[in-house]
Amino acid sequence: MDTATPSTSPLHQAVNAALSTVIDPELRRPITELGMVDSVHVSADGRVSLAVLLTIAGCPLRDTITADAEKALAAVDGVTGVDVRLNVMDQAQRDALKEKLRGPGGQRGIPFNQPGSLTKVYAVASGKGGVGKSSVTVNLATALAAQGLRVGIVDADVYGFSVPALMGISQAPTRVDDMILPPVAYGVKVISIGMFVSGNQPVAWRGPMLHRALEQFLTDVYFGDLDVLFLDLPPGTGDIAISVAQLLPKAEILVVTTPQTAAADVAERAGAIATQTGQKVAGVIENMSYLDMPDGGRMELFGSGGGAVLTERLSASVGADVPLLGQIPLDIKLREGGDAGAPVVVGQPETAAAAALSGIATRLATQPRGLAGMKLGLQPR
Repeated sequence: MDTATPSTSPLHQAVNAALSTVIDPELRRPITELGMVDSVHVSADGRVSLAVLLTIAGCPLRDTITADAEKALAAVDGVTGVDVRLNVMDQAQRDALKEKLRGPGGQRGIPFNQPGSLTKVYAVASGKGGVGKSSVTVNLATALAAQGLRVGIVDADVYGFSVPALMGISQAPTRVDDMILPPVAYGVKVISIGMFVSGNQPVAWRGPMLHRALEQFLTDVYFGDLDVLFLDLPPGTGDIAISVAQLLPKAEILVVTTPQTAAADVAERAGAIATQTGQKVAGVIENMSYLDMPDGGRMELFGSGGGAVLTERLSASVGADVPLLGQIPLDIKLREGGDAGAPVVVGQPETAAAAALSGIATRLATQPRGLAGMKLGLQPR
């Protein structure tokens, strides 16, 4: 008969410590903290039998959880073998998990609007399509995640969604009752309407449905504690831009343009909407600024100065300084990375485009997060 080691034994404690390093790939928190460890049995000869509770029976990352647990336990001195068994949470356990994640009662709401939220929210906008707005969004997000920040993306371009493909995501979100767990790629949590449609089907919705979809992304999707949330907006100043201002009034606008003067004219409208919504324009990003030539020179295919002109105009319109955050050169590696679902900042970080994008990401990461509206817990004496 196999004899189990007591829970107070050094080996059992080492096993528990190892399990605390196993991170749920969707919730990005230790499985021990989430109540996912059902039982741990350590035999006298060092063999570990572990039972893990999955949120749902069809958990798409069950193999990842199993492999991570096996790897963590196998590295413990004294462990001679590992057996991982997967069970499924019952309703009471799922309710307890939702309450742990969402707070008492598991209440729904937009967490980024809470007084204590420190998440910086950036709405990435453009005057028209084709300026590389989604590519910029994806690369900024992955660059910040590579710097150690907790980052999420809401693909709010419902008609022209492209973020899942740019991030190489084919996995569907996991539903835990009314809570949606977004897929994670390159350390970034991502949600998109493209994850809910089959094949390449178009989305033909009117304004109220667009608003409802965005609202559901912000309330039902569990992002956890984020440092930065990006929203990839559709081009122009339509329904989604207005809905973002209503649902996330503290969101700051990042305007993407090209160097062409005509493009800057159109992009000005995307940024100037802040004068009507009361939002802040965080800055301008000039994409496709120039092409580096083999002889060391630069070819300005789309002209020059559009980004600088746009910052001047927006600064005058909104009555505050709007900086030019950076200029991104044309780079075939940037396009290839998008086609392959591997953002250039992580796949080809040595390229000029990756360096420019990482520089912009660093500027965003160092922006101070305001304390307005937060309870600091100070009492008068």
